[in-house]
Amino acid sequence: MELTSRTDADSQMGYRVRHTQIGIWLASGGYLLCGLRLVAIDAPKLFAAAFGVLGVSIALMSMLRWGMLLRHVWADRALSLAVVANLPIIGLYLELDPPALVTYPLVATMMVIHACTRFGPHAVLGIGAASVVAYPGLMWEAERFSLATAAGICGILATIVVLSSWIAANRVQGEEKRFLLDRRIEALLEQSSEAIVALDEQGIVLYQSPSVGALFGYPAGHLLGKSLRHLAHPGDAEVMRRWFAALAAGPDGSRSRIELRLRGADGSWSRIEVSGANWLSDPAVNAIVANARDIGTRRDLEERLAVQSLSDSLTGLANRALFRDRVIHAMERGRRSAGTIALLVIDLDDFKLTNDAVGQKPGDTILVTIAERLHGFIRPSDTLARLGGDEFALLVEDRIDEISAVALGERLLDAIRPPIRVGARDISMTASIGVAVIKAGVYGAADADELMRDADLAMYAAKSAGRDRLLLFDPAMHIEVLHEAEQRADLERALAEDQFIVQYQPIVDLPTLKLVGVEALVRWQHPGRGLIPPSEFIPLAESTGLIVPLGRWVLQQACAQVARWHTVWPAAQGLRVSVNLSARQFQYSGLVDDVARVLHSTGIDPSTVVLEITESLLMLDTEATVSTLNDLKALGVRLAIDDFGTGYSSLSYLRRFPVDIIKIDRSFVDGITTESEDSALTEAVVFLGRSLRLQTIAEGIETLEQSARLKALGCDFGQGFLFARPTGADEIEPMLVGR
Repeated sequence: MELTSRTDADSQMGYRVRHTQIGIWLASGGYLLCGLRLVAIDAPKLFAAAFGVLGVSIALMSMLRWGMLLRHVWADRALSLAVVANLPIIGLYLELDPPALVTYPLVATMMVIHACTRFGPHAVLGIGAASVVAYPGLMWEAERFSLATAAGICGILATIVVLSSWIAANRVQGEEKRFLLDRRIEALLEQSSEAIVALDEQGIVLYQSPSVGALFGYPAGHLLGKSLRHLAHPGDAEVMRRWFAALAAGPDGSRSRIELRLRGADGSWSRIEVSGANWLSDPAVNAIVANARDIGTRRDLEERLAVQSLSDSLTGLANRALFRDRVIHAMERGRRSAGTIALLVIDLDDFKLTNDAVGQKPGDTILVTIAERLHGFIRPSDTLARLGGDEFALLVEDRIDEISAVALGERLLDAIRPPIRVGARDISMTASIGVAVIKAGVYGAADADELMRDADLAMYAAKSAGRDRLLLFDPAMHIEVLHEAEQRADLERALAEDQFIVQYQPIVDLPTLKLVGVEALVRWQHPGRGLIPPSEFIPLAESTGLIVPLGRWVLQQACAQVARWHTVWPAAQGLRVSVNLSARQFQYSGLVDDVARVLHSTGIDPSTVVLEITESLLMLDTEATVSTLNDLKALGVRLAIDDFGTGYSSLSYLRRFPVDIIKIDRSFVDGITTESEDSALTEAVVFLGRSLRLQTIAEGIETLEQSARLKALGCDFGQGFLFARPTGADEIEPMLVGR
């Protein structure tokens, strides 16, 4: 669509106005010539003056506002009648000047041809028919009638009329097609999310698309004749001026893009992307065409995504990616300026257990609170980040050494320890902190990843040393990590190669000393180191998560063995097997399904299976814990609390869980034969179990005196070296005979 200072509708109107004015000047000139002719032939002066006045009057009509008049629906019909009205006037003239009849065919032809450029086919036919019919009558009035001449001239005029009507029909059809095309383009532009404007080389708006209203709120035509620069934000005005000048000075077809803030009709500022193309040399366009679209929403989204990609959505702190980038730049600055850098990695202790206990939202509240507390100890030049989960990191530059870094870490530990109010409870948290410091002038080949790794190693060493403490990185920690990695690899290999064995320690009825059950205990039969006790590999299996498949394997082996004894040895009917569940196993979501599969695959009576859970795990007292215990209980197995008495046991506490057995920790059994606190506590535990109808088992019985004292207190069962050490299945079978 041609872009000019007028819309296409205005261009069409200009075409109609021009042709109307041409018709007016032709008619005016014709009448003036007729008046002069009448003067020359001495016709009555009245008629000569009338034709002159008519010509001047018609000439003055050209000064009317035809652009407005032709917009009326009756304009074409009125002009058609005006053309036909010329015929009787021409007839009057021929009465006064009969020799002028010879010019009639030429005048009629000019009228018809002009009509075909201005009117529709029907109007052309009407004007042409009137012209053809009038010619014989005029010949008759002039007494010059000739049938052959009349027929010939009328035939020529009729042919011209038909051709002119066909041309008019094609013109009207073309105009209609163009109108529909223009309307389609206008509709598309109006619905487009982009606004289109055409500018001259000075930046004056020559055309604006309807979508300008949707984008900026300005009404149609509001920007025409105005400079687009007055819409630019004061901070972008000079940038826009230089951009437009460069685009206007560029070659034909050159394009350029810019982002600006432009003012809308309501005075608000929008972020707009303007794409301009220089078509000043194209005669069909002769303008710079600019497409404008609102990118405010996109830019806001990009900025939010950029922030999210570099920050933690929960705490608002820097994330791992941004923190690593800050460490890289800090090390580069340190190399140049011989500065010191300290990096502290802070990991909350047992946060997963706490999070499972209180739920995700309260857990998030804890993390946010910790982040706020840590933030209170940093300087503007420091960077605090949440690396993920419950792990935070702090980068400190300038005026820092090992002593001050350790002091800062201690202050952070103190800040973390106060209880955090979550709902109706107070939750205390601790953390393990690892510190790594690069001193001035000793950067060497160290990089950001190595510094973060060193701080991580120190943090894990702090956890291994008892948690709730801080350790400064020592190169010897690398050796410990390598050793731990080798142990993990060995542990994984042991699982794959069936290097583990299950031993069984008998559990006896204290009054009768008869065998009532066995506790399954896993041992590692290492090919090079021999039999490894659980104290050396269970903590590693727990920390690495390998305890889950290992515990599943132990349960399968123990249940299968005891089920075999039930089948082979009639005396073994009802023999129970106890299997320990670690904290990591208990938190595993597939625990209940694993137990159900083992019961089904081994065919063991579920009531002879006892699952032992530590008291510290139950102390979490969560909905999830109770739910898991109930699900296990629904399978028909029995539940025992291991190491009972080491926590905060109470009557109300035990009532909350569906347990069947409490096992008295060996630390109480050691002092039971003396008049000590251990003896009193053991007696209280036995009494507590009897009150709740729970069976009691004493662990670690090594002397006859301990056994007798426990029997006297009413303890139901016992196990320990007095009765038998953990041993293989083959050595348990002889005990079944005498059961």
